[in-house]
Amino acid sequence: MTYQQYVTELTYLLFLKMASEQKDETRIPERYRWSALKAVNETEVLQRYKQGLIDLGDPSKVDDRSVVAIFQNAATIVREPANLRKLIDAIDGLHWFSDERDAFGDAYEGLLQKMAEETKRGAGQYFTPRVLIDVMVALMKPQPGEIIQDPAAGTGGFLIAADAWMRDKTDGYFELSPKQQAFQLQSAIRGVENVPDTFRLLLMNLHLHQIDPDHLDPNDTLSPAGQKPALKGANLILTNPPFGPAGGPPTRDDLTITDRVSSYQLPFVEHVIRALAPGGRAAVIVPDNVLFDDGRGRLLRQMLMNRCDLHTILRLPTGIFYAQGVKTNVLFFARSEDEAPPVDATEAVWIYDMRTGAATYGKTNPIGAADFADFVRAFGDDPWGRAERRDRGETGRFRRFGREALAARNDNLDITWLKAESTDPEDGLTDPEDIAAAIETHLTAALEEVRGLVEELGAEAPVAALEEVTA
Repeated sequence: MTYQQYVTELTYLLFLKMASEQKDETRIPERYRWSALKAVNETEVLQRYKQGLIDLGDPSKVDDRSVVAIFQNAATIVREPANLRKLIDAIDGLHWFSDERDAFGDAYEGLLQKMAEETKRGAGQYFTPRVLIDVMVALMKPQPGEIIQDPAAGTGGFLIAADAWMRDKTDGYFELSPKQQAFQLQSAIRGVENVPDTFRLLLMNLHLHQIDPDHLDPNDTLSPAGQKPALKGANLILTNPPFGPAGGPPTRDDLTITDRVSSYQLPFVEHVIRALAPGGRAAVIVPDNVLFDDGRGRLLRQMLMNRCDLHTILRLPTGIFYAQGVKTNVLFFARSEDEAPPVDATEAVWIYDMRTGAATYGKTNPIGAADFADFVRAFGDDPWGRAERRDRGETGRFRRFGREALAARNDNLDITWLKAESTDPEDGLTDPEDIAAAIETHLTAALEEVRGLVEELGAEAPVAALEEVTA
């Protein structure tokens, strides 16, 4: 079986086991509760389990939204009752409230990572490398009392890491008042994920990390659902939006800059700008085209720099997100504290080039925390990017570019100054899977550029043809 099949099957059984251990089985019909599955004989257990997967995903039979979402369209790949019995017995042996149980959430995340790495394409849909998540969270310093949002939540990596950061700083929230604890446990973490199978894994991951999923929405952020009050006024947004074509333009009426584009990345950036509370901050992973696209791309960058302080751009090395785009960046910005849109909230953009002349990362050379150490020092301790910084000049990796200089470039932020021995860092790729993924991504990117050109010219028929070719 694949890792995805394995993890999905575990998710069904783990949820039933967890509900039993937490004395929270009232939302589950009695015949499908953990004790009932354990008690049924081996000849009947598989049939009972199969029917349970159907009934637990049926909103006419189960009232709890979280239960229905986890079991929606569920099906088992287990074919032998004896194998199911072994799984049930093994999971029943978990010591739920011991150190072993405390580490189980991390083990589940490890399985999610293995699932994502099974194919490069899978990594693009499900998983952001944990080391990059940890760096972004540490720099943004989430605080108790803040609303933390991920509008493209995936399996919950950013939300879980932010919650873990705050728990670590407050002795597991023990140092907070009861009212503050209630907010952290029930209202602080918010997000959206529109892929049903991924949303299932997201809910399970949050449950295992003791995070209430009530503010997680199985919807499309670029639809009117993204305008819900729960997704406005965020103090911190951490996200890695999808990079590919959306299959159709956004349907929200508030995305005034990106309302007609057919790729995810631009409208997601506009969502983040609009969803931040005054003074709120964000760290967003984007592909290179967000830095240099003309037309609506340039209008979006102007909106970003007018309404927010785009204080830092991290140019990531290649080999991290092949399934989503060969070259990626992290935008760090903070919404102006003024309610009315200001003019030029960005005075200067600091760019750290972690790509030029750097090692090529991939399956045989995964990126690690030590690779980010110099950038973390250069960024400083202030999550709003106001720490004292030093421009390292034309031979250094960290440089400052004033707003006037950016305007002279028509607000093109795709800025490089270092010289590399190789003209393309992909020259260092050796793993066949990495090479094939890079080729696929370049072809997809080329089609996207043609699609954008056709849209700018206002032609619809060629776009439909391109979509057929892309599919």
